[in-house]
Amino acid sequence: MPHSYGPHRHQFCELSVPEGDGPAGGFPVSVLIHGGFWRDRYCLDLMDALAHDLRARGWAVWNVEYRRLGESGGGVPETTDDVAAAIDALAECEAPLDLDRVVAIGHSAGGHLALWAAGRHDPRVPLAAAVGQAPVCDLETAFRMHLSDGVVEEFARGTPADVPANYDAACPLRRLPTGVPQLLVHGEADDIVPADLSRGFVAAAREAGDHATLVLRSSDGHFEHIEPGSVAWAAVIQWLAPWAP
Repeated sequence: MPHSYGPHRHQFCELSVPEGDGPAGGFPVSVLIHGGFWRDRYCLDLMDALAHDLRARGWAVWNVEYRRLGESGGGVPETTDDVAAAIDALAECEAPLDLDRVVAIGHSAGGHLALWAAGRHDPRVPLAAAVGQAPVCDLETAFRMHLSDGVVEEFARGTPADVPANYDAACPLRRLPTGVPQLLVHGEADDIVPADLSRGFVAAAREAGDHATLVLRSSDGHFEHIEPGSVAWAAVIQWLAPWAP
């Protein structure tokens, strides 16, 4: 069921709720944020399989679409503004949701956005936990690596030297500590978003005082994370047990 959180055609989320009345306090909510290096040729259907799996496990699912690079007009700050607004829009839903158990799960660029959302200040709907699956969690390092033909410079609207404020505002690493438990799952065979990004992020998060967990999968690449039958996804489900139905 689509829910609009803004006037743009890409400012919407799809809500999926398990059948039945659910727990007395409402269903825990998994906010899914898709990847695709913030480009508008990729959309929220990338997370459909995970949405189905989570709903079957008793989670309400809030699958987020947002403005992306290209015709939809994304970048900094539009894309991050959209993710913040999408999460806060949960407060307007009439479905039986437990807003004390809202977790964000994002893959690749969506992992960047999930971890970024954990660092928001005074959100209307705070996150209880955040999961980055092969996340682009350090924008400056990703810029230096020239990931995906230099997409970070396009997303941030310039280089770290040219627009440092945009990197400060949009980079999860620069928003530590968040006070929100974080899980990062990464494949060491990932040649799209290198696992060193997650290694560095978790080390910095722990040094800042956050509770951050790193799961490295030696043989995994970039896309196992969005396959419900994968060991990488099983690690996410296990870690989410404290907030699960």
